[in-house]
Amino acid sequence: MKNQFDQKWLDEVAVVALGCSLPGSYPSREALLDAAIGAIEAGDLKVVGRSSWWASAAWPDPTAPAYRNGVVLVETPLPASEILARLHRIETHFGRVRIDSNAPRTLDLDLIAQGRTVTEVGLVLPHPRAHERLFVMGPLAEISPEWRHPVSGRTAADLAAAATVGSDAAPDIAKT
Repeated sequence: MKNQFDQKWLDEVAVVALGCSLPGSYPSREALLDAAIGAIEAGDLKVVGRSSWWASAAWPDPTAPAYRNGVVLVETPLPASEILARLHRIETHFGRVRIDSNAPRTLDLDLIAQGRTVTEVGLVLPHPRAHERLFVMGPLAEISPEWRHPVSGRTAADLAAAATVGSDAAPDIAKT
């Protein structure tokens, strides 16, 4: 789905990155990610933009199962801390076990940004490394190339072009 959104509205929306390298009980990674989007939408989180699925090698160990990644834009009245708590509950529901931060996993949901700034204690938003990751910025640029990073002010399209982590990431044309 390709959409253009007004910058003022983008300053309010939450950006959520999805990824997985293991399908769990689903027939494919894409089916698991589609189900995760359904779980995200089951509450006060309204998905209003969705990228295609992107493929990338596992990082930092490219011999591990490959990833599928995407991004959704979410409208919600909830504070960032509650969004993050819901994302973690969804991960757990889908079988996520947190052993090693870079281990293969059934589901990884990251709150990349919510609006322009977050002042909640204990939260670091925007996500401190998302701007370096093509598998995040590429899908975001696909649906909203003019989205601006809350700190640097650079667009998603610029950040995708400059990303250094996951530089092999690309839309998975075989699955989209």
